[in-house]
Amino acid sequence: MPDRTVEKRNRFRMFGAVAAATGATLVLAACGSTKDNTADSAGGGAGDGTGKVGVILPLLTSPFWQSYNDYVPKTAKSEGVDAMKTVNSNSDPSQQITDINNVLNQGIKGLVVAPLDSAAIEAGLDQAERKGVPVVAVDVAPDKGKVAMVVRANNVAYGEKACQYLGKEISSGKVVQIMGDLASVNGRERSEAFRSCVKKNFPKLKVLEIPAKWESDTAASKLDTLLNANPDIKGIYMQAGGVYLAPTLQTLKSKGMLKKAGQAGHITIVSNDGIPQEFDAIRKGEIDATVSQPADLYAKYGMYYIKAAMQGKTFEPGPTDHDSTIVKLPSGILEDQLPAPLVTKENVDDPKLWGNTV
Repeated sequence: MPDRTVEKRNRFRMFGAVAAATGATLVLAACGSTKDNTADSAGGGAGDGTGKVGVILPLLTSPFWQSYNDYVPKTAKSEGVDAMKTVNSNSDPSQQITDINNVLNQGIKGLVVAPLDSAAIEAGLDQAERKGVPVVAVDVAPDKGKVAMVVRANNVAYGEKACQYLGKEISSGKVVQIMGDLASVNGRERSEAFRSCVKKNFPKLKVLEIPAKWESDTAASKLDTLLNANPDIKGIYMQAGGVYLAPTLQTLKSKGMLKKAGQAGHITIVSNDGIPQEFDAIRKGEIDATVSQPADLYAKYGMYYIKAAMQGKTFEPGPTDHDSTIVKLPSGILEDQLPAPLVTKENVDDPKLWGNTV
């Protein structure tokens, strides 16, 4: 007669094993439930780095983004990335989400996107995550969402460098900052950094602000209105030379206020971007300085990191081998902060600056 105790114990062990196996299956299913069932596992970042990569641009009306767009196919080739033809979202955050969805439906294995809106981009990032497609963000960091890396420069430093330059050139008086879109972390960081730096270090300067949303027409009309009420301004900080340089200079010229450096009444102007047009304006004495935002390196390392992400590689905070530093943002996202030097008449002809090579 069999031992009932042993038989019951064996049945219990069998039941436990089945239950454990069933539970493991459920856990695996739950873990995979956030992925699109049609997604290729390589798209999730565990492949050999091959496959099409989608590239989404924020706009093409700025010489900066035109230059970035020109660099993309060149750097994609050098980094061994099969990049699709770029897609221009034309300054429309909702269109950018549609653009992301469209390229995802074309079976891409990686996505490089320059977000227009730091918050709105989360919807596009979620779409990519469901498809198992890794994403690299260029120029603008998302507030939320999953990205393998953000490739940009230190935008706080942009505002601080502009502040320090103006503060040393102007002892007191009114200065204007023509701000970017405050829905973008770039606009927020540059604005707050400039404002805080002036308050702390140059209390005799009074900051007047123009929210211009990266729009040239808005910058021109609001600057015109501001100058009518404040003809005594002494300095201007433009947060994006690509869209603000031409309208700013034209507005000043129309009012007889565009004086060259060294002339009486010259308004000291500092910009951001590092485009050839800014360099020419520095040489002419129309503006005094700009922070060179590295369009070439944005393209190069956007491609570098997306290929790495498609191969399943990860990175840690710290210095890199290309003169930059990877930092962890409060959101937990990693950001490679590339160098962005201040350019003045002393170094404007440096052949190493990307604005002198296009």
